[in-house]
This record gives sequence, C-alpha cells and structure tokens, in this order.
Amino acid sequence: MTLGQQITTLRKKKGLSQADLGKLVETSGDIIGRYERDEVKPSIEVVVRMADALEVSLDFLVGKSDLELDKKTIKRLEDIEKLPDNDKEHIFYALDGLIKAAKLNAL
Repeated sequence: MTLGQQITTLRKKKGLSQADLGKLVETSGDIIGRYERDEVKPSIEVVVRMADALEVSLDFLVGKSDLELDKKTIKRLEDIEKLPDNDKEHIFYALDGLIKAAKLNAL
C-alpha cells in the first residue's frame, strides 16, 4: 500500500474529509487529495502532524509496521516502560493470562 492509499484509508476510517484532515495538519484539502493520489509526497513535518491527527504511529502511517497502535495503547506502553522491572514482569504476566483467556474464548 502506498503512503497515499494509507492516508486515504485512515482518513476515511476516522470519518474525516480531506478538508478536515487538511485543517488538522495545517494544509488544504486539495493538498491532502494530492498526497492521497501520490502526486506529491508530504514533508516529514506534515507526515508527523498527519500521524498525530490520524492517531497512529509514524511507522504504521508510512508502512514500516503492520501493527496499528492507537494513542491509548502507545500511552499505556510508555507508562509501563517507566515502571521498575519487577512491576513490568507482573503486568506482562497478567496480560499474558488475559490474552490466553481471550484466545480460548474466541474458539
């Protein structure tokens, strides 16, 4: 998927028009359309603002990662990372148990 296709997909998923996204990233809807059609490439500054506006990581926006992390998930991971190692181990142990239970329930 190209950067333009990714922008289009994420913008529509958020329910934003090109004009809406343009306002959020301090450009015009027409320019957003050109990005989406891959006619021009946005500057790194615009890509950073776009990732923030679309609430995804830069890696996900530019196709370096298939993992779509929303801002809440990223914030939680940052908070966990700041904890002492022992606390992190307890959190990951509990999380592993919850994930395993969710997978079993999905069967």
